[in-house]
Amino acid sequence: MTDLHRFDVLIIGSGLAGLTTALHLAKSHRVAVVTKRALSDGSSNWAQGGIAAVLAEGDTVDSHVEDTLVAGAGLCDLEATQFTVENAPAAIAWLQELGVPFSLEDGELHLTREGGHSHRRIVHAADATGAAVQATLMERVRATPEIQLFEHHMLVDLITDRQLPADAQARRCLGAYVLDTVRDEVVTFSATHTVLATGGAGKVYLYTTNPDTATGDGIAAAWRAGCQVGNMEFIQFHPTCLFHPHAKSFLISEAVRGEGGLLKLPPHLGSHRFMPDHDPRAELAPRDVVARAIDFEMKKHGLDCVHLDISHQSPEFLQHHFPNILARCAELGIDITKEPIPVVPAAHYTCGGVVTDLAGRTGLAGLYAVGETTCTGLHGANRLASNSLVECMVFAQGAVNAIRTAAAPQTPPALPLWDDSRVTDADEHVVISHNWDELRRFMWDYVGIVRTNKRLERAAHRIALLQSEIQEFYAQFHVTRDLLELRNLVQVADLIVQSAKLRHESRGLHFSRDYPTLLPEAKPTILVPAAR
Repeated sequence: MTDLHRFDVLIIGSGLAGLTTALHLAKSHRVAVVTKRALSDGSSNWAQGGIAAVLAEGDTVDSHVEDTLVAGAGLCDLEATQFTVENAPAAIAWLQELGVPFSLEDGELHLTREGGHSHRRIVHAADATGAAVQATLMERVRATPEIQLFEHHMLVDLITDRQLPADAQARRCLGAYVLDTVRDEVVTFSATHTVLATGGAGKVYLYTTNPDTATGDGIAAAWRAGCQVGNMEFIQFHPTCLFHPHAKSFLISEAVRGEGGLLKLPPHLGSHRFMPDHDPRAELAPRDVVARAIDFEMKKHGLDCVHLDISHQSPEFLQHHFPNILARCAELGIDITKEPIPVVPAAHYTCGGVVTDLAGRTGLAGLYAVGETTCTGLHGANRLASNSLVECMVFAQGAVNAIRTAAAPQTPPALPLWDDSRVTDADEHVVISHNWDELRRFMWDYVGIVRTNKRLERAAHRIALLQSEIQEFYAQFHVTRDLLELRNLVQVADLIVQSAKLRHESRGLHFSRDYPTLLPEAKPTILVPAAR
């Protein structure tokens, strides 16, 4: 196996955004898909609820746009929102053409409703939409010879012409250094176009619904390469993650509340339904409202969790709509047809990320970003339920169009191969695991659902210490996946805290006790890397 690979397009990440990009480009370009674990191990595979699109009689593009703007607390970019909503039906049609087994009713797509939506517009495959979509796309990708897969390959850093001695001032991405975790060595990928589709950064928090792969790799690498990052203070905490000692990051879909699930206090507090006390939309309020309400009730009453009760629906209804949730809870001894589900909020979605335009272009020529890695302007201060999967496809198509129409590439320069001849193997892996645990715990305590200036300062102080220690490790020792993920998570944590400190108001997902009111003008938080 060579230490240098050359492709027209290098796609880093194998979720819906990455695979959509790969399939559309395969007929015209030599495409590589790099993913740090198996092809199926990204967040897309975990998505339960569905994909939002205007398909129902009586629904309109304007209504979907308005619902998105309301959920985004005044911070959504109108152009990006309209672009996404207008192109959503075509994205659904493309998935149908590929054979995704969406749930049907009387031969038509069954549309459900989720919090923040004024109409039924959620296309789904029972309660495992992401898995159904991902399985279909993976099958197509594996059957496409023009796409070369590199599983168990993790992004180390992007290669720009700053790393070339001849032209230190030019601004272009030329590929990436990638760790082959099976062979335990870093290989070089040269590409005319590089697409970041690495997902979000939920693992920066102690409790998350995200898979272990969600370590902010693309966001951190783009920042190091000189790209702007936006709105990182807006981390969506899903209100209802299953609370059970043997259930790791199992999400209870928002669709459960959409189909009548009620949030209640435990029986010793009278099983009181509390959401109407917090918002007139009750259980159908946007996620940030529901998450803060649960957090408030848990702290007020000293609770480990609250209850989500859907037992008033028939067993047949639950089996039809939520077979996976029904089965997983049953495995853990919870019969949701007769008893409520214990739930807690957990970090769920990174609304901010690498700043892009409608074609997925970043500020670095040759570098694109799609999916949860990005800040497109669609989500604003809070993502509307089921807008994320459609964003993956619509902006992937935008990036595809930009790559197809890009000027003919010049002969790629010779790239320097990775040199680790002066480093040694680390002999104290406990340092990495300890730092990982410390980071996730203080981010949960200090930069969680409710924030204060003092908490943010404490987090910033600890992040600075960790960054110094990790950089020393990175410079002296052979890189490993654990070290790279920790390096990226600490960088993302720093971006979150920087952004949170700059927002002197409470808006959407960012709630500060020191600034509880809303400023009259909504402005995004854009961080610009220092010139190197």
